Amino acid sequence: MIKQAIIPLAGLGTRLLPITSVFAKELLPINGKPGIEYILDECIEAGIKEIILIISNKKEIIRKYFYNDKFYQSIIKKKKDPRIIKEYKKILFYKKKIKFVYQNKPLGTGDAVLKTKKFIKNKYFLMLLPDDLIMKKNCSKDMIKIHKKHKASIMASLKVNKNNVDRWGIFSIAKTLDKDNFKISDVIEKPKTKDAPSNNAVIGRYILNKDIFNFLKNQKKGKGGEIHITDAIRKMIFEKYFFIGHKFTGKYLDCGTMNGYIKSGIEISKL
Repeated sequence: MIKQAIIPLAGLGTRLLPITSVFAKELLPINGKPGIEYILDECIEAGIKEIILIISNKKEIIRKYFYNDKFYQSIIKKKKDPRIIKEYKKILFYKKKIKFVYQNKPLGTGDAVLKTKKFIKNKYFLMLLPDDLIMKKNCSKDMIKIHKKHKASIMASLKVNKNNVDRWGIFSIAKTLDKDNFKISDVIEKPKTKDAPSNNAVIGRYILNKDIFNFLKNQKKGKGGEIHITDAIRKMIFEKYFFIGHKFTGKYLDCGTMNGYIKSGIEISKL
């Protein structure tokens, strides 16, 4: 059973500067709702019971967002505004599900995942990257169903423009399992166009075997001086771990750039 999810939130958010010089990008409103809440809702709707948020000392504002009880209680006592009461109840609901882990040095997603090692209880866990929103269809829920069938690790997949493969982890297919799922034979982090094995990109949803911690603890820094989760996954594939690429059917929105963030708000408003 997959009952835990981790969400890395300690990144610097440089692609959304200057806003992120003073504010966490994950709290920026997207169509009136903080981006992180879309991710939390996806987890909860998929049956996740515990969500581990990986933050840094510089992003304590995220923790404060969920632990600002005195502020809400004071406002509610004075105003008794139904909207504010509803929002506070929502925050309290989230707070029961989440715990915090710290990654104070920005050493990459692989290092962030390794920080959660002592908290992961079962053999598999879910990981979601907050820059990637998938709307209209719960990708995490669908991936958990596939995991139950194949007892494998899963990565969400999307075909991207061949000229943009250097933005993603790109995988190659060993064989087709069905129309939406593929056994993966290799994955490369941000390859040059000429080196990319395909244009099948890994999107920010993963179901991972906790054996990945054993690979990450010895993982050397890769591109950009960071420890990449993709590099550890590649080693696992070479060690015969079963990884599936899942072609999700929801609407993908990239919130990690300013243009993407603006577009995401517009697109969600139409749903």
